[in-house]
Amino acid sequence: MAEFDVRTAAGTVRGRVEDGLTVFRGIPFAEPPVGELRFLAPEPARAWDGVREAFEFGPPPPQDMGSLGRPGAIVAAEGDDWLTVNVWTPDPAGRRPVLVWIYGGAYRLGFSGSPGYDARHIARDGDLVVVSFNYRLGIEGFTQIEGAPANRGLLDQVAALEWVRDNIAAFGGDPGQVTIVGESAGAGAVAALLAMPSAAGLFRRAVAQSVPGVFLSPELGADITTAIAAELDLAPTVADLSTVDPRELTGAGAAMSANIIRHAGRWGQVAYSLSPFAPVVDGEVLPTTPWAALAAGAARDVELVVGHNRDEYRLFIALAGQLGKIGAEDAELALRVYGPGGDYRAAFPDASAARLYELVHSDWLFRMPTLRLAQEQAAAGGRAFMYELTWQSSGMGGELGACHGLDGPLLFRTFDAHLGPLLIDPAAPEEAEALSARFRGAWTAFVATGDPGWPAYDDDQRLVQVFDTPSEVVPYPEETSRRLWEAHTFGALPLLQG
Repeated sequence: MAEFDVRTAAGTVRGRVEDGLTVFRGIPFAEPPVGELRFLAPEPARAWDGVREAFEFGPPPPQDMGSLGRPGAIVAAEGDDWLTVNVWTPDPAGRRPVLVWIYGGAYRLGFSGSPGYDARHIARDGDLVVVSFNYRLGIEGFTQIEGAPANRGLLDQVAALEWVRDNIAAFGGDPGQVTIVGESAGAGAVAALLAMPSAAGLFRRAVAQSVPGVFLSPELGADITTAIAAELDLAPTVADLSTVDPRELTGAGAAMSANIIRHAGRWGQVAYSLSPFAPVVDGEVLPTTPWAALAAGAARDVELVVGHNRDEYRLFIALAGQLGKIGAEDAELALRVYGPGGDYRAAFPDASAARLYELVHSDWLFRMPTLRLAQEQAAAGGRAFMYELTWQSSGMGGELGACHGLDGPLLFRTFDAHLGPLLIDPAAPEEAEALSARFRGAWTAFVATGDPGWPAYDDDQRLVQVFDTPSEVVPYPEETSRRLWEAHTFGALPLLQG
C-alpha cells in the first residue's frame, strides 16, 4: 500500500493511499487532557521528531463503548491521546474546499473513527478534503465544574478547527473554504460554534442536521455535576473529580442518568430527556444561546444549511422498545413537560396518543429548534437553506419512518455500519442509493459553492428542500407545529429550585 508524508506544524505524519484517496488517521491536535491538563482547555500538541505514522484512529474519548457501534466494528488505538484529527484528501498537492465533520451522540457518546463516518464517498464524490476529529464528552467535556472552564468539548472543537486553519493546506485543503457539518449533538455543537467568539473566522459555511434545543444555564449545569459527583461521594470540583480515572468516571454519569427522573423537581425538562449533558450558556465560552446569537447577527456572514427529519423521535421510542406501547398517560405527561403552551390535541385532532407523544418530543427536541435557527439567521440578514428529510426508512419494516439519525448513513453512504443496518434494509438499496447520492451531492455542492441547490429560506415563502423519492421544494411542511411554537423562546434551561 502506497504511503505519503505531510509536514504539519507539529511534525511529519505519514498516511496511506486507499482507493484513490490519501488518508491520515489519529493526528494529535492537542495534548492528552489528563494529569495536570485534566478538565482544562486544550493545549496544542507538542512537536515530535521523525515521521509519525497516521494509519490508525486515535482512542475514543471516555464513554460507554458499547454504544459506539456493532461489536467488533471499531478499530482504534488505546491510551489517553483522545484529541486527534483524521483527514481524507484526493490530492495533498491540491487546493480543495474542506468539510469538517462533528459527530453526535447526546454529548456523551461518539467517536470520529466509527465506521459510520467513513468519509471516502464524500471526499471522492465531492472532490473535497474531509476532516473529522474527537472531542471530550460527558463529564470530561460538558459538565460545569468548579475551577474548570465551561464547555471543554466545544473548546476542543475550536482547537481542532484551529488545527485545520494552520495545517490543512499541506493536505490539499483551502483554509479559507472550510464548512463545519454536524448531526444531532454535532449539530448542537455547530449551532454553538456559530455563537462562540473564539470560533469566529474558523469556518465559512455550516450545516446543522437535527439541532437539539437543549442548552443549560450555569446553575443547572452545576447542579447536574453535583449529582454526578455525589454518586462517588465527591465534591463537584476539579480536585475531587480528578482523583477518579476518566474511564471510571463515566460510570458515575451513567449511574446518575439511570435515576435522573428523581431530579425532575429541580431540573425540569432535562430530567425527562435523553441526556444530562449539553452545552452551558456560561457567558464566556458560550455568551448566549445560538438562537439569540443568530438573531443578533453573530453569524450573518456564515452561509448555513439547517434541517431536520420528519419523524425524529421515533428512533428513541423504538430503541426503548416502546413502539406500539405509548398510551394516554404517556402522551399527557409529554404534553405537560414539553408542550409550548398551545393545544396539541386541538391542532392535531386526528392524532392518537402515541402520535401526540412523538410529535411533541420531536418538536421540542429537534424540529422546532432547527427551524428557529434558520428563521433567526434569515431575519438577521444571513443566508439559510432549510430542508426536511421525509423518506420512509426501509429498516424494521418501515416502522421507523424518517427518524432521527437516518441522514447519517445517507450522507456517508454507510448502510452497513453504525445506524445503517437498523435504518436501511440491505435487500432494498435502490431508493437509498439514489437518495444518498442526492443528499451527499447537495452537501458537497454547498461546501464548494455555498449553494445546495434550492432557494434560501425566508419567512414569507418558507421554502424548504424535502428529501424523499422524489425530492421537491415546497413551503415548510410542518406548518401546524410551526404555529404552535412561533411564540416560544429557546433559552438556556434553568435550575427550577435553588
